[in-house]
Amino acid sequence: MVAAAMVVGAGVAFAYAVAGDLRTHAPPADAQAAGHSVLIPSDTPEPQPTTTPSTTTPPPPPDPILPFNAKLTSDDIPAQGGGVRSGACSGSLIAPSWIVTAGHCFHNGRDVRVSGKPRYTMKVVIGKLKDSDPGGHTTMVVDVKQSPFSDLAVAKLADPVTGITPLTLADAKPTIGQKLQFAGWGSLSATKLAPSDHLKRGEFTVAKISQYVLETSPVVPRTVENSPCPQDSGAPFFVTDDERTGTLVAIVNTGPACPQPGREIVARIDTVADWIRQQTGIS
Repeated sequence: MVAAAMVVGAGVAFAYAVAGDLRTHAPPADAQAAGHSVLIPSDTPEPQPTTTPSTTTPPPPPDPILPFNAKLTSDDIPAQGGGVRSGACSGSLIAPSWIVTAGHCFHNGRDVRVSGKPRYTMKVVIGKLKDSDPGGHTTMVVDVKQSPFSDLAVAKLADPVTGITPLTLADAKPTIGQKLQFAGWGSLSATKLAPSDHLKRGEFTVAKISQYVLETSPVVPRTVENSPCPQDSGAPFFVTDDERTGTLVAIVNTGPACPQPGREIVARIDTVADWIRQQTGIS
């Protein structure tokens, strides 16, 4: 969730230069030293300068795994009582101009989820594994549509993202025991609210299925690096075969105090997939 003062779980906070080696034919050194002119017979082609290119192929641009991941940050969220505060969430690309994240990442001054143009600036960075990585796509959220069914929202980007395959939306009901991957940019602390400078990853299994949410259990003991924490709200739970494309199954909503043992509560995608398509126009 966008950062909040009280934390009880994950959902409570928001070119290389190309060189040329130029070599030219010249008169013999002894003829030049004597000041002699050097005549070239008319039937002999005049020597031409030759170039032996020496090129260096620039390295390919970074090809990060999970390029569809999104980091959302804001520094001007109106605070109750006056002033502003910072906050962060996570999300995932589902169309060139749309991401999915938690609904509570966009709210009014009373922390009520709201649609429309955000009340504060929300920057989105897509396609990086670390803040220091080159490349990636940086843009802003310009419109938000809140789900009427669960704590989920779709957010429209100011600029479409190209070169990245968005996640597809799950249409089938998950199964008990199904393995899901998690990836988010949330805090590395249960008490210090600040997004991570790198993408965190973990693995969970579906433990319980309700109408609009799932409960998921960690495969290995939870740490701040492999499970949702504050400001991981909206982070994707997904399946993938190649770590570059995949299917979005759920998103982070709430969970146990980070990183204590316990189940994550994540919002199902399959039960709202048709609503998402209607709002975004994706197929």
